[in-house]
Amino acid sequence: MESSKLRKIIVEGDAETLISEARVLGEQLVKHKLTTSQIRNIFGTVRRIEMNWPVSPKTDQEDRERIRKAQRELLLLKPKMAYQAKRIRRKGVQMLTDVLSEAIDFVDGDRERFQNFVDFFEAILAYHKAYGGN
Repeated sequence: MESSKLRKIIVEGDAETLISEARVLGEQLVKHKLTTSQIRNIFGTVRRIEMNWPVSPKTDQEDRERIRKAQRELLLLKPKMAYQAKRIRRKGVQMLTDVLSEAIDFVDGDRERFQNFVDFFEAILAYHKAYGGN
């Protein structure tokens, strides 16, 4: 996926680009035999991060600490995905890892961008299922 399109999705929140790129990627992941359980393994971690990252941060120390931990866990998802891609050795896992790792870089600690990332990932999962992913 082109960096410029990924930037539009994560940084600018472009919903049309999100939908079109998620559709293409979801279909490609089915063709490369990526299973839903392999995607959900990563997606579960992303959902946990989402629950722990305050939407509208307050100025208190507790919220700042929760934000720091959520950002750290998101960054640590990159090596976990890289490990999974090497362990499973399927092109679909590597494709998803490459796209999501670059998308994480665009999040850059911003909660709104992180939500765009979650929406994109959710759309990829939905299209993967829609195109027959199992």
